[in-house]
Amino acid sequence: MTVSRALHRGHKRLKPLIDFAIREGWTVVRTPGGHLKFTKQGLPPIYTGATAGDHRADRNALGRLRRAGRITSQAATTREAGADG
Repeated sequence: MTVSRALHRGHKRLKPLIDFAIREGWTVVRTPGGHLKFTKQGLPPIYTGATAGDHRADRNALGRLRRAGRITSQAATTREAGADG
């Protein structure tokens, strides 16, 4: 059983979200309450429900992960620019 399959537990809409997060370097775990917790060093954790009660829930979580990734890449670029000047 793959990691993403164990995490999405039959909720196929969550698989692309979990696969994206893992590819982008996020750690994905299930909380004791059954939610998904996405963590990445230097960023606050992102939580989402494991069963999408709202058809937008998986898209909203994906958007939060993408925005967090942009924030870290912008911060790294700013640090590099500061070191050059």
